Amino acid sequence: MATLMWICHAERPLQVDELCHALAVEIGETDFDSENAPSIGALLGCCQGLITVDKEASTVRVIHLTVQEYLCAHPDLFSHPHSVIAEACLTYLNSPQVKNLSSHPPPDNQIMPFLKYSSRHWGTHARRELSSHTRALGLQLLSQYEGHPSAISLFDQARHTVAKAGTGSSPRFSGLHCASFFGLVELVASLASAQGCEINTHDGVGCTPLLWAARNGHDGVVRLLLERKDIDPNRPNNQGGTPLSWAADNGHDVVVKLLLEQGDIDPNKPDNQDSTPLLWAANNGHEEVVKLLLGRNDVDPNRPDDQDGTPLSWAARYRHEGVVKLLLDRDDVDPNTLCEQNCTPLWWATFYGHESVVKLLLGRKDVDPNRPGQHDRTPLASAAFEGHEGVVKLLLGRQDVDPNRPGQYGRTPLASAAFEGHEGVVNLLLGRGDVDPNRPDQNGRTPLACAAEKGHERAVKLLLDRNDVDPNRPDAEALTPLACAAYWGQKGTAKLLLAREDVDPNYPDKYDQTPLGLAASEGYEGVVNLLLGREDVDPNRPGEDGRTPLEWAIANGHEGVIKLLQARVSMEGADVQPSHQL
Repeated sequence: MATLMWICHAERPLQVDELCHALAVEIGETDFDSENAPSIGALLGCCQGLITVDKEASTVRVIHLTVQEYLCAHPDLFSHPHSVIAEACLTYLNSPQVKNLSSHPPPDNQIMPFLKYSSRHWGTHARRELSSHTRALGLQLLSQYEGHPSAISLFDQARHTVAKAGTGSSPRFSGLHCASFFGLVELVASLASAQGCEINTHDGVGCTPLLWAARNGHDGVVRLLLERKDIDPNRPNNQGGTPLSWAADNGHDVVVKLLLEQGDIDPNKPDNQDSTPLLWAANNGHEEVVKLLLGRNDVDPNRPDDQDGTPLSWAARYRHEGVVKLLLDRDDVDPNTLCEQNCTPLWWATFYGHESVVKLLLGRKDVDPNRPGQHDRTPLASAAFEGHEGVVKLLLGRQDVDPNRPGQYGRTPLASAAFEGHEGVVNLLLGRGDVDPNRPDQNGRTPLACAAEKGHERAVKLLLDRNDVDPNRPDAEALTPLACAAYWGQKGTAKLLLAREDVDPNYPDKYDQTPLGLAASEGYEGVVNLLLGREDVDPNRPGEDGRTPLEWAIANGHEGVIKLLQARVSMEGADVQPSHQL
């Protein structure tokens, strides 16, 4: 029954040696005797098939989830399990066998395998069920806590699991810090009332007891500490994080409310990243906290961090719709503020495809829907490039959105969508009467050429269905859409283009290379075969250097292409020859 209690109520799956050592603890005894530890075989036997060892993880678990559900649904099977576990952990940590372990280097968990679990979880069990015996054992440990192996273990966990805490070089961590970290109100009260207690003292990463309690949402401890006249509610840690910013960051609205009720609290105090409590709450989507902070007249809703990100821009970026709505309901919130890489909140929302957020932002009359951001793309171009059809549809519903504004490489939203093969977006853009389907990019390449080059057949078909699309428009290199498809070996798009009678299959590039010459040079048999299927293709036309398609195929060793070109002989009754001897 003890084994089943530990397995069902432990904070995490226990390793085999952890469980055996936990069961070796004799509550009420001063010393810990590892010889009392049962073997795993004995535990498996006495549990009669209800438990098993996960060989991969080396942990002990019940044989099936339904067993665990049954045991947890019948609390009367175990008498005060969390109190028992807490007492076992504290008895173990108070034993001389643990206290006398060397702190430098840190103790070897293989020697005392139960040290890590008991150090890091005794307080969680004690908070759930604090018996008088648990309280006494806890005070015994915490009265001699600084430098204790248990303190070093918990401090190591605390500083590594909280990014903003930084990495302190000293493992200084007092009993008051520990009790505040776990939220043990009675123990905090006892320790804080002790003579000489410095309530605002920093630990190894510069955190005060109040800061740990606020970060972990222990409102009982926060309330207790705030009653002290000597408490500093704004005192930051090494990274500038205050109790308010940590509580806001983690969404502890009760703690935030308690702190905001303090007359000397600074609700805009930034940390070392220039992030305010409001910004952390918005960044993580904590609506209740945002509402509390915005209820203060002295909170700045537009204050940016060191990346120029505002509460609105971070909320929009991470699709926190409720927070975005709260912020936009404020007239003093600027929806066009520029943040990282000069992008507006609308730009980030369109980039990530957050339709609901985009809709909210477009609902503000003062929002600029054409303001470019990263890569000089507008919100529409950004959404088109990423293929977010729903967002594109929302933006195109605005008459003041410019569907032809070019971005990176001079590509319009249509060209970007065509290049990436987002046919749904291409279709939406072509539905706008003011979209220019032939507008070239900085290299003179049209949306049709972009789609043809990348082999996006559906996009090519959509573009070719437009009567106003020029299928022969050359780019800066005099490459037509067909030449682009030929050069990159895109058989599918080449076939679609060649099906158009108005497509010129012999249009030369600036080096006088025809689409056939380009495909033959690269060895694309499928494209060569398609081109040769057009009666108006000139198979002998030389390029600027005088080489014919056959010469290029011979020079590059493309035997299949050579055969295709020679097959044209039998079809026309004339030779297909090199223009000079190779």
